[in-house]
Amino acid sequence: MSQHLEIPSELPDHGTGEDEAFTHLKRIVDARSAVLGDPAALAHMDPAPAGVAARLIGLNASVNQNLLHPDLSPFATEAERKVIDWLAPFFGMGAGHMCAGSTIANLAALWCAREHGARHVVASADAHISVPKAARILGMPFLPVATDAAGRIDADRMPSLKDAALVLTAGTTGRGAIDDLQLGKDAAWLHVDAAWAGPLRLTRHANRLDGIERAQSVAVSAHKWFFQPKDSAMVLFRDPAMQSAISFGGSYLAVPNVGVQGSRGAAGVALLGTLLAWGKTGLAERIERLVAVSEELANRLEDDPRCQLRQRPETGVVNWRPVDGNTEAVIKRLGATASRTAIGGEPYVRQVAANMYADIEAVWARIEESLR
Repeated sequence: MSQHLEIPSELPDHGTGEDEAFTHLKRIVDARSAVLGDPAALAHMDPAPAGVAARLIGLNASVNQNLLHPDLSPFATEAERKVIDWLAPFFGMGAGHMCAGSTIANLAALWCAREHGARHVVASADAHISVPKAARILGMPFLPVATDAAGRIDADRMPSLKDAALVLTAGTTGRGAIDDLQLGKDAAWLHVDAAWAGPLRLTRHANRLDGIERAQSVAVSAHKWFFQPKDSAMVLFRDPAMQSAISFGGSYLAVPNVGVQGSRGAAGVALLGTLLAWGKTGLAERIERLVAVSEELANRLEDDPRCQLRQRPETGVVNWRPVDGNTEAVIKRLGATASRTAIGGEPYVRQVAANMYADIEAVWARIEESLR
């Protein structure tokens, strides 16, 4: 490894100074980071962030605002309130707060469900790992339900929802499937994990998530199709009063602390900047273009006799495999252009239209190379 890319094996006695340390680590970050904005990158649900958001995260760090205390975050608190007020109505929700990822958002929502009478959690077997994890943390039994051929929760195999928090997924991690959002009328609590596909509500594809407004709570990852840096997500509630069940006060707090996290940074400022820069139209154009990229990719795979498309993409996630059975070898050759998932125990190539800089020709050229 080049000397310029080395880190000492032990803590040095004397420092290099801030400028030198920054320059040194920048070389390493530049050389050894995944290039999420590469035109052929279509592997994961992790996009390159909006430029304005990345710049604002740096500005946030320089002032180090803490949303636990409004007096330590006068504008940051206002910025978060503004983006929640702007976005919650698209999901039929009335309130919410930001948090560090949808794992925390799902935990907060299910904690609130438990405080409102839910005693166990029911979700698809393809639900995100954060759902059974949250159930374990909360001491709630978790009941997974098998999926149907399309990857959606199988309504015919649903257990009793009496006293249950039913979690429906809007965009499963492996296949991008949207559960039937009309289910759960008899559940004690209905939560929709819309971490991936939630932002479709701001696009011409909004009807794909019809029924989400029936939920008591919704989780959305801002660091996916809202193009924010890590860690940025939101948990939304239909009734603003619901959050009081997961709010705690203290003698040192001016206002009650809401949700799982205590101290947390000002992610709302970066999201606000992105929404101001792009507007609803600009955000929708980027997401709609990515949906079109996934559909064009599916068309090409469907027409290529060397490939087997698993299903048409519903939320920008494409699953396929080579007909010769060399799926693992193809995934390895594709590198950052694709990732791996399993469907019915069989490996499939997984490609996710998250990268706003994706170029279908660059993606297809990598696929062509991998199939030779």
